[in-house]
Amino acid sequence: MSDIEKGTSRDGPVQATSPQNGLGDDVAYRLSPTSPVKNTIANPASLGLFSFASTTLILSLYNAGARDIDTPNVVIGMALFCGGLAQLLAGMWEFPKGNTFGATGELLPAIPASLSMPSRIRAFVRQPHKAAQRPHVVPIAPWGDRAFSSYGAFWLSYATVFIPGSGIAEAYTSKSGQMRDAVAIYLITWMIVTFLLFIVSLRKSVSFMALFGLLTITFLLLSVSDFTRKPNVAKAGGVFGVLTAFVAYYIGLSELLTAEKKAVARLPLGVFKHD
Repeated sequence: MSDIEKGTSRDGPVQATSPQNGLGDDVAYRLSPTSPVKNTIANPASLGLFSFASTTLILSLYNAGARDIDTPNVVIGMALFCGGLAQLLAGMWEFPKGNTFGATGELLPAIPASLSMPSRIRAFVRQPHKAAQRPHVVPIAPWGDRAFSSYGAFWLSYATVFIPGSGIAEAYTSKSGQMRDAVAIYLITWMIVTFLLFIVSLRKSVSFMALFGLLTITFLLLSVSDFTRKPNVAKAGGVFGVLTAFVAYYIGLSELLTAEKKAVARLPLGVFKHD
């Protein structure tokens, strides 16, 4: 007889739920912390981080003047499918996990049940019996689903601006200077979004503070470059973008190594401990 048929799970007895809440047994059963139904979605954080890092690295090298390349159109394909589509998918896969870059194995782990669930659902979520202690993994960034989805949308929209068939860039051919000003405003908007994520990261980890801090500076320098038409400022933005990319690579590699039972190394992320 299986554990489910016995009414037990690896974490303790399975608590019965009532169908009288109008939600049905299955909903409350799966919401229960003692439910043996486990989340089988693999951690997509590394996919999102590597996609972001690779696309950012290529564009930043162009901005920094690598090999004197002044036509960065090659990055459009990368932005559409790697930085855009892959990151958007990673963000969508993060939503069902609840916790993103670092999973704790708990449903809504850092939020009291009284605050995180509607009362109709909360009434039928039973507290688990004392179970065997599991390894505690600190949730690194429980907002990664929003970050991946947001930057996936950024890369898709950024690439669309420069696709010849979109007609966006062509609309500015007779309006000298407006194209760069429009792009600068676009980048300033994303600088604001990134700065807000940086504020959130202040109590998360040193690695994410570095990631969003460097990315904020990158957006700022690139937007200033478009406003002032100064190529040296764009090169500085490219340098900060390269640094941002390598920080993202580092975090992504740390995620991969953490998922391995016998990893060749463990990369610290500087996660802050809170009372």
